[in-house]
Amino acid sequence: QLQLVESGGGLVQPGGSLRLSCAASGFTLGSYAIGWFRQAPGKEREGVSSISSSGGSSNYRDSVKGRFTISRDNSKNTVYLRMNRLKPEDTAIYYCAAGSGWPATSYDYWGQGTQVTVSS
Repeated sequence: QLQLVESGGGLVQPGGSLRLSCAASGFTLGSYAIGWFRQAPGKEREGVSSISSSGGSSNYRDSVKGRFTISRDNSKNTVYLRMNRLKPEDTAIYYCAAGSGWPATSYDYWGQGTQVTVSS
C-alpha cells in the first residue's frame, strides 16, 4: 500500500523550531518531487515548499523563505521540513505530497497531515 506519513508536529512557542518528517512506504520516495503544504482553519490549502526528486532544486513560499529548509534523505525514504523562527501565522495542519516531474504539476499521493501550533 502506497503511503506517506507525516510526523514531528506539535505545540511550540513563537520563535521556536520544529522538524517535520515525511516518510514513505510502499514506494520509492526518491522517484518523486515532494511538496509540503499547509492548511489553517478557515483558509485555503497553500504550498509551503517543494524539493525535486534528487534534492538538487527546491523552492519556498515568500513568507517562509529564510526560516524553513526542505531536505531529503532518499536512502531513508524520508523528506524533512526544518522550521525555525516560527510565527503564530505558521499554525496549520502540514501535509506532504509526492508528485512527478519538476516542478511537479500535480501531486498523486498525500499524507494525513500533522498539526503545528505556534502559540505562547
